[in-house]
Amino acid sequence: MVLHKHIDASDIVRDSKDQPTIDRLRGETPNRSIHSLAYGSRYATGDIPKYKLPDEPTDASAVYQLIHDELQLDGRPSLNLASFVGTWMEPEAEKLLTESLPINLSDVEEYPATLRIQSRCVSIIGDLWKSKEAIGTSTVGSSEAIQMAGLAMKKRWQAKMRKAGKDASRPNIIMGSNAQVALEKFARYFDVEERLVPISEKSHHCLNIEEAAKLCDENTIGVFVILGSTYTGHFENVEGMAKLLDKVQEEKGWDIPIHVDAASGGFVAPFAFPDLRWNFEIDRVKSINTSGHKFGLVYAGVGWVLWRNEDFLPKELIFELHYLGGTEQTYTLNFSRPACFMIGAYYNLIRLGRAGFKSIMENCLVNATLLSRCLERSGYFDVISDMHRPVGVFGADYKEGAHGKKQNPSLPVVAFKLTDEFKKENSHVKQVAISTLLRVKGWIVPNYPLAKGEEEIEILRVVVRESLSEELIEGLVEDIIEAVEILKENSPFDVGVLSTKDGGKHRKTPHGKLSGKLSHATKTFGRTC
Repeated sequence: MVLHKHIDASDIVRDSKDQPTIDRLRGETPNRSIHSLAYGSRYATGDIPKYKLPDEPTDASAVYQLIHDELQLDGRPSLNLASFVGTWMEPEAEKLLTESLPINLSDVEEYPATLRIQSRCVSIIGDLWKSKEAIGTSTVGSSEAIQMAGLAMKKRWQAKMRKAGKDASRPNIIMGSNAQVALEKFARYFDVEERLVPISEKSHHCLNIEEAAKLCDENTIGVFVILGSTYTGHFENVEGMAKLLDKVQEEKGWDIPIHVDAASGGFVAPFAFPDLRWNFEIDRVKSINTSGHKFGLVYAGVGWVLWRNEDFLPKELIFELHYLGGTEQTYTLNFSRPACFMIGAYYNLIRLGRAGFKSIMENCLVNATLLSRCLERSGYFDVISDMHRPVGVFGADYKEGAHGKKQNPSLPVVAFKLTDEFKKENSHVKQVAISTLLRVKGWIVPNYPLAKGEEEIEILRVVVRESLSEELIEGLVEDIIEAVEILKENSPFDVGVLSTKDGGKHRKTPHGKLSGKLSHATKTFGRTC
């Protein structure tokens, strides 16, 4: 959840504009924060408070138009290439979502059909991930799912340690430094020591499984392995990590489970890379999460967490609820939640089937490959991601593509940077300026440093979703090259003056319970990619 502060700019606004005509006619002086309504003559006769609850109701059409027009200042979701989250669904799916908006997924007695649909989804996804005995639930996203999976690992470890008469107060968990912030939140929120493994080019910019194995001890509750790094799209080596943990158990006796964070890859790997071993067919994988609203092709609001069978979900975490006449066994971090997005996920599962998902994921990978090759052949960029290269071939030194060969299993993500040669000859050209100029054209392409271990490397990143067609790829490539050439031929400029990332955090907040500016000592750092 993003934290916001209260802002009241009433004094500045009041002192900077003329008294509204309607107030002059009435002989009144405005004494509250106001927002001049552009459609006032058509929809309303007064101003709408901006930072306070209005005293009176306002015409519905006026309020709609006011909010609708303000939202036009946002970027266009279809051109938001920073996000993994789905931005398009079929009209029939949207109709289902609208019809099911009032349904609360927690009201099991009132909505038994909805509960049956959720159960079917768990069975379908469990089968997709190679477990006939899977148990699980929908969540509001992968962030909630990861907390639930991590907590289950911690509780199982604690029970094992107490049964052996050992100290159960110092759990730790291992992950790559490229882990998404939700994984770090689990460690911090649930008092588990976080052991981060720095990334490197050798580890393909994600988890180094050999270093991860070295960090294990009897207090390790598990290893988070990521199927689809948010930075570069690389799939971490689940099977290789499992084999190393098998060896650790043989030598040390420590039985350490794996949780696969398949937030993005859970709906890519089964269809695009069906022979890849990463799921419940690997015995050491005890739980998996995914985001239905990423490559599950649903709007934001649904995720899934599954355990290979009920043995790996501690009974103490399951509540039996007797609510509104029904009985339900539940394990969630919240209660009331919308059912519509889960229903949207079910629509996609039965609408697309294996062939439909396979076609979409392969199309995304084809377009990501096209973009990667175009960027390399421009001569301006090295591509850090490896999905367009033959299996087993990694690194930006290899630029011949993967024509007619199987490609590295990966998300359809293109991470790239200016070549060292170009930067040496054009030191005034900054990647953040490329990102900013693309924003002027409507594209949202983030520029940011890689994780701990490679912080000195900045990358631009494009997530190729279903909606990014070949025609749009062509337009994107033209705009990227144009941005580079404009910057190359012109003197450097301060791109910071165009940035809105500050979000107004330095403005004063008259009632500010939470300041937008934190000291370095208290600031929380994390990766939300």
